[in-house]
Amino acid sequence: MREQGRRRRLFGLGSRAGGAVLKQRLGGQADWHALGESLFDGLSELKGPAMKLAQIVSQWDDVLPPELADELARLQRQAEPMPWEDIRRTLVDCYGDLDTPFASIETRPFASASMGQVHRAVTHDGESVVLKVQYPGLAQVLEDDLRQVRRLMRLGRWLRMPQARLDAMFEELATSLRGELDYRAEADALSRYRQRYAERDELVIPEPLPDLCGEGVLAMRYVEGTPLRELESAEDGLRQRLSTTLAGWLTEELFTHGELHADPHAGNFAADAEGRLVIYDLGAVIEVPTTRLRTLMHLLDATLEKDPMAMDEAVMALGGRQGQGAPLALYRETADAIAPLFAPGPQDFGDIRVHQRVRELSPKIWAALDRLQPPADTLLLSRTLNGHYWNLVRLQARLDMTARTAPLRQWASE
Repeated sequence: MREQGRRRRLFGLGSRAGGAVLKQRLGGQADWHALGESLFDGLSELKGPAMKLAQIVSQWDDVLPPELADELARLQRQAEPMPWEDIRRTLVDCYGDLDTPFASIETRPFASASMGQVHRAVTHDGESVVLKVQYPGLAQVLEDDLRQVRRLMRLGRWLRMPQARLDAMFEELATSLRGELDYRAEADALSRYRQRYAERDELVIPEPLPDLCGEGVLAMRYVEGTPLRELESAEDGLRQRLSTTLAGWLTEELFTHGELHADPHAGNFAADAEGRLVIYDLGAVIEVPTTRLRTLMHLLDATLEKDPMAMDEAVMALGGRQGQGAPLALYRETADAIAPLFAPGPQDFGDIRVHQRVRELSPKIWAALDRLQPPADTLLLSRTLNGHYWNLVRLQARLDMTARTAPLRQWASE
């Protein structure tokens, strides 16, 4: 009965969201604030994959209606924790008697998210650790939710999205979400990243503790830090140092190692007491082929050159176009909107004019969905890059993007 109730609520929330999108598509005016409140209340309680998907969607700040984006963003920072007794059952299944490995465990979560929550603990040696605990029964909930999501994605046909593209997008999301349940893979990723960036003094990545890891529990050394989302009023020098580190790390990840930490929400990043960038939660790491990076650089090059025909060629190469008639006017407006960030010299990511121009393009993007489609196999990549754009906005970064991207654009043309 509980599963049926969850399905009904998910379907109801999805239908309401789909109805709002359809109403807007047909020229009406949807109540995005009311929809956002409804989604926050329902998904915060339901948790699981549906909430994770809403968090993913919330990071497309530039195309979502602002009222909806603001409400969904609350899911990143105000998710209701699961009762301790439910979490304790998972810990007991993993360790047996909890007094054996730990001197104490905090019953109040250190962090609460869609797929699990984090509790601090102290070992008998006095070491502070954190335990990332998967919500009980999540594997089955995931498959049930995915079935509902697949049904709801059929609403995409109203946006003239081909079924094959919807299916491909679904498979990429499903693969990513299933991967987040594999805590052994996340522990391996933590070890790999720690080794890879061992010489980068400005980066801190928590150390996994294999002897304390188990089914549904990932144990790591505790690394204290101030979450990125709380640094908007921090000292400017710290924000600029973190911005430079974040931008440099992303470039190295992509263009040197060909993979990407693909969960960019601000709670996964922090600053430690020494001003270093702390990177948490490597549950979502994706490979990024070199061919894909070259095409993205071709698109950037065409955009900065304000060449709409070349932009269309790159979008088609990415698999982001269908039908006849390139939306050349939209390409030109997009190029004009982002141009200020790529002017010579350091540019302010907090420049409200850029955000306003991008938001003003949102209705035109919706109207062009018969010709523009999100490339299915770049869904997580685009979501990650978009999320980090907004992380740099939060930090009020000032970066010379012309200088940073020039060697990458040159590399892509060779």
